[in-house]
Amino acid sequence: MNFSDGNSSSVFLDACCTAVGSQYVITDPETLVAYLTDWRGRFTGAALAVVKPGSTQEVAQIVQLCRQHHIPIVPQGGNTGLVLGSVPDARGNAIVLSLTRLNRVREIDPLNNTMTVDAGCILQNVQEAAAAVGRLFPLSLAAEGSCTIGGNLATNAGGTAVLRYGNSRELCLGLEVVTADGAIWNGLRGLRKDNTGYDLRDLYIGAEGTLGIITGAVLKLFAQPAAELTALVGMQSPQQALQLLTLAQQHCGATLTGFELMSDFCLTLVQKHFPHMRRPLAAPSPHYALIQLSDSESVEHANGLLEQLVAGAMEAELIEDAIVASSIAQSRSIWALREHISLAQAAEGKNIKHDVSLPISAIGDFITSTDALLQTHSPGCRMVTFGHLGDGNLHYNVSPPEGMADTVFIDTQEAINQIVHDNVHAFNGSISAEHGIGMLKREEILRYKSEVEMGLMRTIKQALDPLNLMNPGKIL
Repeated sequence: MNFSDGNSSSVFLDACCTAVGSQYVITDPETLVAYLTDWRGRFTGAALAVVKPGSTQEVAQIVQLCRQHHIPIVPQGGNTGLVLGSVPDARGNAIVLSLTRLNRVREIDPLNNTMTVDAGCILQNVQEAAAAVGRLFPLSLAAEGSCTIGGNLATNAGGTAVLRYGNSRELCLGLEVVTADGAIWNGLRGLRKDNTGYDLRDLYIGAEGTLGIITGAVLKLFAQPAAELTALVGMQSPQQALQLLTLAQQHCGATLTGFELMSDFCLTLVQKHFPHMRRPLAAPSPHYALIQLSDSESVEHANGLLEQLVAGAMEAELIEDAIVASSIAQSRSIWALREHISLAQAAEGKNIKHDVSLPISAIGDFITSTDALLQTHSPGCRMVTFGHLGDGNLHYNVSPPEGMADTVFIDTQEAINQIVHDNVHAFNGSISAEHGIGMLKREEILRYKSEVEMGLMRTIKQALDPLNLMNPGKIL
């Protein structure tokens, strides 16, 4: 099909209107912008339309129409991604397939500890639906008020509780998927064991919509903890944080839910741009660890574990100061410091972001050596280092030196990315921990993945999406 052919486009869009209703086929340029621009506002693509189906069957109809007319499809949930994976490119020949109308909680089975949901359900709504029946859905991340389950699964999102509960892949038992030829695969099985062939669920999770469109999922639920406690501790180095992590695992066992690392500069930015948010510790430290316990016994038991941990860490001279939250409000204020880091970065100006994962044991040495390399390349650059230390995921972001325009600094992004990613590779890490590849890192992965691995990925893509209509230009 010639995408510049207005008549052909009109026929296709008319068919979409028939399938989902004309009010759900958006072509108004002003309305389109929100769907075409990435969350960080760095890029705005183009599209024939935004199409908003209201059911799995309507998704399948739209995919069949796109296949018939050779129209590329960009699936989109909450559009909170950070690697340009949920927006179209600038060619304008694709549609954005928004799944936000698919927002039903289909079933909750408290005895089986499962919930079946539409892909367009907002994460926070899923958490609240689980809580309403006395259960916990533990996936938690800063964008939970707007991101969707389909997007979480498409990028295999992690969040703050991976240490105990695992990432999105581990929190999903089954999927419903519309394939690239418009068929519906119903894999919505709430089974912990199902060894009947290839694991198609794991194939689609993390594929960023390049193999098919996730329309529903069976999610794992857990018992609500009897107590959740938070502590913030200050220390001199990431190496000490790693020793503290080992100590926390020994003292707290399975109650250890989160272990977050933050540099002092992170909290400096938060306090600068959100002055109502106060540091809870009396004096600053170069680094901080945020520790979360979820206890099935009682507040007293959890508090005893935390106090024992803090006392042991003080005795071992691993930490300089500590505070254990004495109330839910105080715990939320400590977590708010962590959750506002990205917002404070945005308020400070443009910066160069890295979402990397490393062997946990290597994180301290990686930070020390990469900091030194970057200071040699860009003297005075400021490191916004934070992340999920307990699972090896580091958000290793670089801000310009004081006085340098961020637009000038961004021009050095390619060189800084190479310094960081080369060192990640040297430490046997990954250049994408939880954000995905999208368009942003599509060329970058070629530097670090073998030709055998890339060849296998291309073979899968060709087999499942031979017309290359499913989110083309992302990952591959």
